[in-house]
Amino acid sequence: MPIARAYFDHAATSPMPASVLAAYVEALGTIGNPASTHGHGQHASELLEGARDRIARAVGCDHAELTLTAGGTESINLALKGLYWSRRRSGSGPVLLVAEGEHHATIESAEWLRDTQGARVEWLPINGEGRLAPEVLDAAIQRVGPAQVAMVSFLWANNEVGTVQPVAELCRIAAAYGIPVHVDAVSALGQVRVDFAASGASLLSLSAHKIGGPVGVGALVVGRHVTADPLLHGGSQQRARSGTQDVAGAVAFAAALDLALDSVGNPNAETTHRVTQLRDRLIAGVRAADSGAVLRGAEPGPGRVPGNAHFTFPGCQGDSLVFLLDGAGISASVGSACQAGVAEISHVLLAMGLPAEVAAGALRFTLGPDTTDVEVDALVDALPGALSAARIAGLS
Repeated sequence: MPIARAYFDHAATSPMPASVLAAYVEALGTIGNPASTHGHGQHASELLEGARDRIARAVGCDHAELTLTAGGTESINLALKGLYWSRRRSGSGPVLLVAEGEHHATIESAEWLRDTQGARVEWLPINGEGRLAPEVLDAAIQRVGPAQVAMVSFLWANNEVGTVQPVAELCRIAAAYGIPVHVDAVSALGQVRVDFAASGASLLSLSAHKIGGPVGVGALVVGRHVTADPLLHGGSQQRARSGTQDVAGAVAFAAALDLALDSVGNPNAETTHRVTQLRDRLIAGVRAADSGAVLRGAEPGPGRVPGNAHFTFPGCQGDSLVFLLDGAGISASVGSACQAGVAEISHVLLAMGLPAEVAAGALRFTLGPDTTDVEVDALVDALPGALSAARIAGLS
């Protein structure tokens, strides 16, 4: 029996499982501000701090290191701006070392610091798979001078092509020079093991809605020996952030992590195995449908997140393919939903060295825990017709 729609955009937002929704709705009925000292407030505080404990354990940090935020974008802004201001006050130089191909929250935060706060941004090149090589980081630090570097920032896993970075090695290099590192783990959480303590990072950005939690809920892990100046003032409810805390959002974030990870913080093995098999089946089906399709990013394996299959299709516009597949009941994307509605070629693919006319044919399929064989079959069946129509339309 045909399905109504097939969803391949989990990297934009993954649907909320029933158990997470139930926990969220129940927590929304909580009475009281968690900062209040009366009984209702203390009950709200117990729910909030219990959720914080669960989130902290899941990502390998201490309770006190976890600052809850209104999503990944706020976490990234707080990390870059807050750490930069703090580091400058303590005497560091003005240089930000930022990998190319980052999420726009990082790019635009770095550019804002450059344009308004006197920062100097040095963009670190990535290779053809979207990976930042440790020797590239080391050479950049030596060229600029360690004392001039305020911080380093890079993605744990690329949100477009799914390539996983050598996080611990990159962090070790920066630590050897006394330079703090911010890692954007929004697209890695639930896909690979994210362990803050083991990574060596100084700050770590997270978001709930990529793993089936609510939109508008995230976190920034700030290491105990790191100071980040707050963006928001007025209450000092958290170490790096003021504002009444979202009890229900924290509870739902913790519930989503409980489903996505096992008891020691690894991605659920059964789910990972199934998603990986479906992803590989999708890749094989796409290649069979179009021999010219090229998988972008790292090859399937430890260097690529399980739920990502990113292709370029010659002679096509990615936006045209999204439109045509949507008409056939398939939801996919050209890349980050944060740039939805903006007709531009992927900056990630350009940074990987692809010519603009090749990068224009990008299409990203991302799978989640509830993706089915039927959905993969529907995509593979719909793709030839969409490709044919897109090629008739051309690249103009």
